[in-house]
Amino acid sequence: MIINKLNNGARNIKEKSLTLIVISTLGVVFGDIGTSPLYALKLSVEATKSVGAGFAVAVYGALSLITWALIVVVGIKYLIIIMRADNHGEGGVFALTALLQRKIGKGPIVMILGLIGASLFFGDALITPAISVISAVEGLKVLNPAFQNYIVIISLALISILFAVERFGTSKIGAVFGPIMLVWFLTIGALGLMELIQKPIVLKSLNPKYAYKFLSENIGISVLILGAVVLAITGAEALYSDMGHYGKKPIRISWFSVVFPCLLLNYYGQGALLLSDPKTIDNPFFRLAPDWGLIPLIILATIATIIASQAVISGVFSITSQAVQLGYIPRLRVRHTSDEFGEVYLSKINIALFIGVAFLIITFKSTENLAGAYGISVTGAMLVDTILATYLLI
Repeated sequence: MIINKLNNGARNIKEKSLTLIVISTLGVVFGDIGTSPLYALKLSVEATKSVGAGFAVAVYGALSLITWALIVVVGIKYLIIIMRADNHGEGGVFALTALLQRKIGKGPIVMILGLIGASLFFGDALITPAISVISAVEGLKVLNPAFQNYIVIISLALISILFAVERFGTSKIGAVFGPIMLVWFLTIGALGLMELIQKPIVLKSLNPKYAYKFLSENIGISVLILGAVVLAITGAEALYSDMGHYGKKPIRISWFSVVFPCLLLNYYGQGALLLSDPKTIDNPFFRLAPDWGLIPLIILATIATIIASQAVISGVFSITSQAVQLGYIPRLRVRHTSDEFGEVYLSKINIALFIGVAFLIITFKSTENLAGAYGISVTGAMLVDTILATYLLI
């Protein structure tokens, strides 16, 4: 009996620990993809420049494309297939590169692909904080158009805070950010559900035929449409790179139990709102909120986008550390911030990222201006992952 009690106690501690880790992953791993609803559907529909009856077709098509991108690219490709390829627990493009080199030798093609993928991911890590924070601060324009003049200044201030706290380490940041992101996901899911109940017909976008029909009828601008749709899956590469921080199981549990359902509810809620009132295309995410909830939602979105930026930044630290170990870049001072996880912090990389992000915010100033560059970096990084993972599977 005593042994059974000890075993039960150990099991309870393990389950509690897993629960805490799952919540922590929400703050570090899924921040990027979790804030995509701020702009992804809006930019996808706007890419078609549709009006009248064509607007409804664009909404159904964009929703269908986003839905199946989340299912196929994030759920199946990354979480089920690619995350099986870990290099001593580490993930990311260099983990794939190292695994392939052990299988087939250190060929130049594999190394070049790995370096290209890492470079594109670094570009993603520069653009993500810029576009995420700006998209949240732009919610102030819904509150009062006069805030337009202060978006850049406020965004720079928030980014400065983000990079200042990076040195404390992923686990400490995740312990604080995780519960906040849990509130974020539950909030955006609830907002989407309330609107979805009003117009459930939007659920027919779950049928992939609407995605196919939408693209086939817009072949001339299909690249633009897909470039906007891919913004809904930004962060997939980051969650793979962050695998070494938490392991596969907590990340998979977080996605399938919290992140994916809440994202779908919000996207479909936005779609229902757009079908009811096409004028809300100016900012369908913030238009979901009731008047009394707009300011709290803007505050929550701002905090969530700061957390979103943390996801790719921690991924950059991990990939840079692997690059140093593989001899691809000169040695840098790598500080381990936790004994429990493969967490690292590189001060020089942190400073370089801050300068780059600040430059992008000052230069581009809006989500629309950044969207094109963002789509290219994300798509390119994912393409390299696909090539390397396919070769490894073969």
